[in-house]
Amino acid sequence: MFQLHPRLEADTFSVCQLTLCEVRLMDDQRFPWLILVPRRADITEVHQLSLEDQQQLMIESTLASKVLEQQSQPDKINVAALGNVVSQLHWHVVARQQSDSCWPGPVWGCGERQPYPEDASTALCSALQRRFHDV
Repeated sequence: MFQLHPRLEADTFSVCQLTLCEVRLMDDQRFPWLILVPRRADITEVHQLSLEDQQQLMIESTLASKVLEQQSQPDKINVAALGNVVSQLHWHVVARQQSDSCWPGPVWGCGERQPYPEDASTALCSALQRRFHDV
């Protein structure tokens, strides 16, 4: 049975459920940053997903990228699956601006996370939910 890793639960906010993935907002207001977590038990790598689930992950990754593009008009969208800290398969979709504090480097290990104020995270999750519904 699928269970969200406690670290992902602690570091993110729930946005919505797609066909395969749970969509979560990373609690770091420096970057518009979504995490897609396939709701499959004991999966750590993309190749461990069924072919159908791999295809669905790409569809949902594209959808998340479009949502972030509409929401924040980024210069670039970074998509990655690392798993060095949390081994549960999760897919990062990060909207980047050339003016952000980590550009052009990766967001991982760059500076200190800046959590959202509660009202801001709630409003952003609601806006993202609407965009996922409309795309």
